[in-house]
Amino acid sequence: MPKPYTIRLFILDGNPNSLKIIDKMNWTGIGLEVSRDSWSKHKNRKEFDQAGIYILFGYAEDSDLPVVYIGQGDGIRTRIDSHDKNKDFWDKVLVFISSNNGLNRAHITWLEWSLIKKAQEINRCKLDNNATPNEPILTESEKADTQEFLNEILSILPLVEIRVFEKAQKMHVSNDEQSKNKNIRDTIIVPAQEDGFKEVFLKQNSWYAIRLSAGKLKDIKYIAAYQTAPVSAITHYAEVESIEPYGDGGKYKINFKGSARKIGPIVFGNAKKGTLQGPRYTTFEKLQKAKELNNL
Repeated sequence: MPKPYTIRLFILDGNPNSLKIIDKMNWTGIGLEVSRDSWSKHKNRKEFDQAGIYILFGYAEDSDLPVVYIGQGDGIRTRIDSHDKNKDFWDKVLVFISSNNGLNRAHITWLEWSLIKKAQEINRCKLDNNATPNEPILTESEKADTQEFLNEILSILPLVEIRVFEKAQKMHVSNDEQSKNKNIRDTIIVPAQEDGFKEVFLKQNSWYAIRLSAGKLKDIKYIAAYQTAPVSAITHYAEVESIEPYGDGGKYKINFKGSARKIGPIVFGNAKKGTLQGPRYTTFEKLQKAKELNNL
């Protein structure tokens, strides 16, 4: 069962975007979050001489999901120095070490293996690791202690805005009790280019990565696809089954109850240029009656 806990953040130089030192009561570990642009300033700290585990975190231009690299080392400084020269995507690094030098090579390799395995299972990030290490052999007591160290790391990560190791919680949508207020905009219209429309909207019965305000989540019951030029029309819609977080940046994935159905087409018509460069909302009643975008 989850239990309450307290985490302390020490902002060494008064800038929360530079260096955070993280600890918990009765934990033998220490966490450090360092931004990439301040790495050269803080890298000579003694903590980076020790054995530990680290997580590089950032975004790449070709991915809606955050990009993560998980590594370990007997001395972390040289590893991160190398990544500073050779990896472009990351903008911060999370480092976890033992406060009493209690982690050895087997422990940190097990932590690396476990975090990579968890990230692969959860699938909320793009892993930059080229290979997955084999699970190292630990004694029963060592494995229990290292698992507890891992649990402490996982309890800290969401509080420094890294949620890629948490299973996304789906919000299931029900249409059994339709709102009596027909003015509620219960349908989201999303622009879709040809490849994404065919491979995701039609084949995967889903759509992502959509930035939604929390206040709209409870209202969305349907999704419609506006195919961009040369089609330039809304051609399909689907009933929404569930909505879940996608990645780690406030975006969502919408899952359909079944295959998308044809509608319209509802043509662009005389709508203003740029009308559907991003998601838009309407009512399902209007969607069923519309002939062109201005009707929505």
